Amino acid sequence: MSLEPLLEIIASSSTENWQARNKSAFETLFGSRYHKHAAQSIKLRAPEIKHDDGVPFAAYIHPSNPDSGSYTGTSFVIFPLENEPCLIAMVTGTQGLSPDEAILGRPGHARKMQAICHWLNHKHGSGSQIAWAKQDPTRIDLPVPGSLNFGDACRKVFARYGKELYAIFKPTSDSAATADAVAAFLDILLEERGYHPLKQFEAESNNIRSQWFSHLMPSTTDQDVLALLHRRRYVIIQGPPGTGKTRMARQLLRESYDGFGRTIQFHPNTTYENFVGGLAPLLSNNGQGLQFAPVAGALMQAAAEAQANPGKSYLLHIDEINRADLGKILGEAIYLLEPNPEYERDIALPYDFGPPFQSKLALPGNLHILGTMNTADRSIAIVDVAVRRRFAFLSLWPSTNVVEAHGCAETQKAYRDLLSIFIEHAGDDAFSLIPGHSYFLGQDPSVLKSTLAPLLEEYLAQGYVTGFAEYIRSYLQWLKL
Repeated sequence: MSLEPLLEIIASSSTENWQARNKSAFETLFGSRYHKHAAQSIKLRAPEIKHDDGVPFAAYIHPSNPDSGSYTGTSFVIFPLENEPCLIAMVTGTQGLSPDEAILGRPGHARKMQAICHWLNHKHGSGSQIAWAKQDPTRIDLPVPGSLNFGDACRKVFARYGKELYAIFKPTSDSAATADAVAAFLDILLEERGYHPLKQFEAESNNIRSQWFSHLMPSTTDQDVLALLHRRRYVIIQGPPGTGKTRMARQLLRESYDGFGRTIQFHPNTTYENFVGGLAPLLSNNGQGLQFAPVAGALMQAAAEAQANPGKSYLLHIDEINRADLGKILGEAIYLLEPNPEYERDIALPYDFGPPFQSKLALPGNLHILGTMNTADRSIAIVDVAVRRRFAFLSLWPSTNVVEAHGCAETQKAYRDLLSIFIEHAGDDAFSLIPGHSYFLGQDPSVLKSTLAPLLEEYLAQGYVTGFAEYIRSYLQWLKL
């Protein structure tokens, strides 16, 4: 494995022949893991270690930098630590971002580094944090957070370069974890320079990429939602259009709840009276026309049905839950939405609604509420903190596996190209708008012109993708060929 000489340096606490060992490890990479020409895109800076107050390092930096002194741009750096393996990091040069402003300032670079660190923590951390990434690598005014506990050996590094470090991995005794981290960091750095691993390392690199990519847009299964419903009772699935939120909710109702429940849909005209209960006009029995009487809303009806069957879990599915002002619709009933109350909660109702609640409403423990929320619909959003606290949220992202299984070659390419645009260029707000996999299914790519294109045009018209509008416009031109 071409990374082995570098991994040996990282694993050892010895700094003997530091420059020569790093030079050998650096040269080994090119012609084995990466093409020889890739060596033109970075160069090694590994000063001989002197016993002074400095912070020794070995850095893979942009070739435009001088051979000594401060440098600029993004770099892969290892820092030797006393009696411990080297600290591994991605670093912004102390003299600024140039010539890598386009890399460091692009949302995709930060997004991918965060996904890699999340993956390393999840796969190798065993409950401890061993990796960290900054939200924005260009913020060289922000130091590594003081809460990050990587041990005393790292303090000297953090004190000197804490503002420039934007992704960090602290090796453990697990050599496989270090190999994963080094491969992921180096592959990203060389990819940003336009180079990829050679053919013999392609499968390994793609496997590592697919693992950390799963943390970029994590998958959510029916069982994930079901487990959370049984634990928290009140859950919202959120995600961009076309990811199958409603389909998942209805499938859970049908299969996991044996159909015991109901589906309702919110819209801007949904009211407290519709959802909880209130006065409504009814035909009188005495032939005198209409009269107003208390009528239970969807929540009260669901609670009554659940209470009548205490041995079964009941699911109330609220589709498009963010299409209405949930805080206003719930009113005082928000008090009832406590997943694990310490005592039985109830509220006084303004009218007598008859059995089983009369004039006092309580929600039975077997009543579950599942909302589905389209993150692309920003007309009305759930912003009430009190409401948000009472629901657990899960995100449903586009699924590459579904597109590969059910799309044709043309729709698969369309999906990959659009996915790449959003990953690389969308800010955090716009990233949640990436169209779901359902747009790319089937064997007729011409359908994209009448389904996907109008959605992207609406994004442009509403200003949702302002930061990368030209990429979307270019994609639309290709789509309409």
